[in-house]
Amino acid sequence: MAGGRMGFLFTALVTTGAGFLSSFAPNYLSLIILRFMVGIGLGGGPVLCSWFLEFVPAPNRGFWMVTFQAFWTVGTILEASLAWAIMPKFGWRWLLALSSLPSFLLLVFYVVTPESPRYLCMKGRTVDAMHVLEKVAILNHVSLPSGMLISDHRIELDEIPNPSGFDLDENPNPSEATHLVTVRKKSVNEENMDSKIGGVSAFFRLLSPKLIKSTLLLWVVFFGNAFSYYGIVLLTSELSNGNRICTSNEMQSGHSNDGLYKDVFIASFAEIPGLVLSAAIVDRIGRKLSMSAMLFISCIFLFPLAFHQTEALTTALLFGARICISGSFTVVYVYAPEIYPTSVRTTGIGTASSVGRIGGAVCPLVAVSMVHACHQTLAISLFELVIFLSGMAACFFPFETSGRRLSDSLSV
Repeated sequence: MAGGRMGFLFTALVTTGAGFLSSFAPNYLSLIILRFMVGIGLGGGPVLCSWFLEFVPAPNRGFWMVTFQAFWTVGTILEASLAWAIMPKFGWRWLLALSSLPSFLLLVFYVVTPESPRYLCMKGRTVDAMHVLEKVAILNHVSLPSGMLISDHRIELDEIPNPSGFDLDENPNPSEATHLVTVRKKSVNEENMDSKIGGVSAFFRLLSPKLIKSTLLLWVVFFGNAFSYYGIVLLTSELSNGNRICTSNEMQSGHSNDGLYKDVFIASFAEIPGLVLSAAIVDRIGRKLSMSAMLFISCIFLFPLAFHQTEALTTALLFGARICISGSFTVVYVYAPEIYPTSVRTTGIGTASSVGRIGGAVCPLVAVSMVHACHQTLAISLFELVIFLSGMAACFFPFETSGRRLSDSLSV
């Protein structure tokens, strides 16, 4: 486990470098390899999510995490508009080159990016963690409580309660000053335990008795959200123009690439109401109810599409389904890092995101291919089943995290 800051740097370097080099790809094979590298870089995105989460106070953590996720939608809209403007005149090389430029901002901001105080505490680097918290306190014009910093990880190793520890989720306030427990030097056994928290060991901790239920349910929800999200995006073009896939070739040939970019651009705006809805309810009614409700409502929107509808009604139903599925996808990215302790948080959300990407990859091979084969009813039925099971999985999550402080250890 290298920490959020190193994950931040890895994501920036790989995504930016491979993305820019892919615009100079001499052949199709090299292009595929470089785009594969871009995917690896983007796979580090959950590191940024879990890192940001640790700097947000618990009472309104959901709102700020939704705001953080909103930039995915902003990027989608900008990319669609860029393709609409660049592709017809300049081609795909210019599109890929210009698309890589925003990633350079990550490299610029890396210089001022602080390390996660929780990660530093877990590694026993409490002095460094205090320096980060002092800078945060200065920026927020508040003072830290007096005393030394401790973490739940240290408490788990000592097997003692935390009567006066400094909670990283709370805003420091001079009136809350307490005498904190002094952190002792770590033993050899503790050092060994820290060294094992990472890689394969961290993955197996996700399947430990205390986490396995949350982990498996989270995988189901991520798979269902990604499968449905990318499916709805693809169905936007597949089912538009009067279900053109199963119509005459003359009608299919009348649809230009410009029209495809326009469809994606317009449909992407459906995610904005989904983000607003998520931000409004995620802290009020909780993560579990927010996810399950939006997934079930998405099922309602998709059900009429099991049968051929008019183009206007098809567009409206897909628009509504995308509002709900994007909102649910946003909330699960809020919930995922909250259910794991610091020692496995990045591994947990990264693994769940990987399972979700499997769903996104399987979707066009299974469901969308059914639409191409004129089996629209069967395709929509599959979407309905996947979304419904995801909604049920969200209902069975073992606990609600709204307003709950982050934990550093499995015992908390």
